[in-house]
Amino acid sequence: DENGAIYRNAPPSLKFFMGTDSIGRDVFSRLLYAGRISLLVAFVVTILAETIGSLTGAISGYYGGWADEVIQRFVEFLITLPLLPLLLAFSALLRGMKIPGLPDEWSSAVIIAAILIVFGWMGSSRLMRGMVLSLRNQEFTEAARAVGMSNFGIIVRHMIPNALAPIIVSATLSLGGVIILESALSFLGFGIQPPIPTWGNMLAEYQNDMWTQPAKVFYPGLAIFICNMAFNYMGDGLRDALDPRLKM
Repeated sequence: DENGAIYRNAPPSLKFFMGTDSIGRDVFSRLLYAGRISLLVAFVVTILAETIGSLTGAISGYYGGWADEVIQRFVEFLITLPLLPLLLAFSALLRGMKIPGLPDEWSSAVIIAAILIVFGWMGSSRLMRGMVLSLRNQEFTEAARAVGMSNFGIIVRHMIPNALAPIIVSATLSLGGVIILESALSFLGFGIQPPIPTWGNMLAEYQNDMWTQPAKVFYPGLAIFICNMAFNYMGDGLRDALDPRLKM
């Protein structure tokens, strides 16, 4: 419209803290909205991936035997695959898929989140398995078996809660990685598609202005860097607080 034409590529000012883009949109407002989307995807992916990983790892470690062999061989197979090329391949394959009941522009966000979940649970599974292996023969586990508690009840009520501290740390550290992966996919055009803004597709959109208005590229890049560093420091802090070995 007329206002958009007037404010195209406006420099930073009191009205537009970070200026405007080539069609007159406020860069600061878009950055905040994009942050909401990027963080929402990161939290949803991390929570679901850590939940799947914790359950599979607990089952693998508690039951042992063929269940442990099957789950761990599958985990090892997935870990050996190159992550980014695999994400790009699946994103390209599912790029045009529409999800019934969702607006077309949100389908890409759900698909990307699902792909990141599918390939993001293996680390927490191996971590939980290791913790459960050290817990399954403890006295409280034997006591739970003696009073007739089911194996599933022992896993849910005793194994997972007692192994939760390292999983919380792992989840916090994973948040930054998910943000970087989602941003990389969106930057390359295989992630969340416009008109939904994310920090990744903002970088892709503003790269043509890199030499004339480099600040436009700097802002979403800085947001990704700050969030990643913040989650890494938070994870380190939680590890120091929750790991009793570091308090000795």
